[in-house]
Amino acid sequence: MLLLIEMDSAKPLYQQIRDQIVRGIASGQLQAGSNLPPIRQLAADFGINLHTVNKAYELLQQEGLIELKPKIGAVIKIQPTLPEAWDDNLSNLLAEAVAHQIPSADIMERCRTLLAELVKQRAYGTHVFEKDE
Repeated sequence: MLLLIEMDSAKPLYQQIRDQIVRGIASGQLQAGSNLPPIRQLAADFGINLHTVNKAYELLQQEGLIELKPKIGAVIKIQPTLPEAWDDNLSNLLAEAVAHQIPSADIMERCRTLLAELVKQRAYGTHVFEKDE
């Protein structure tokens, strides 16, 4: 999986890392049992603070997507339950769409389309995790 971060993005770096790893898992590029790069290595590769990577990994652990093991590092460990905050996050996204007066049918169609794209990506996923040079 190619991991890209945008230094000038309004989205925090740890959130970019977290989001891309989640997408990698969803697409099948990262599978249960796969090791993620060590925190120090990933931080050095991108020239960012190791606490930034650590924050992303800790968030993923809290969400039940990885396990942080001493001397082994971060390992994809998918728990088939949604984190408690998931409903709140989804509710906030839906509220934004409603606030923009997007019709319910359009919201549902967008959800179906995005889910179909994720399922399609998963069908063609690879198992490579690398840094953009």
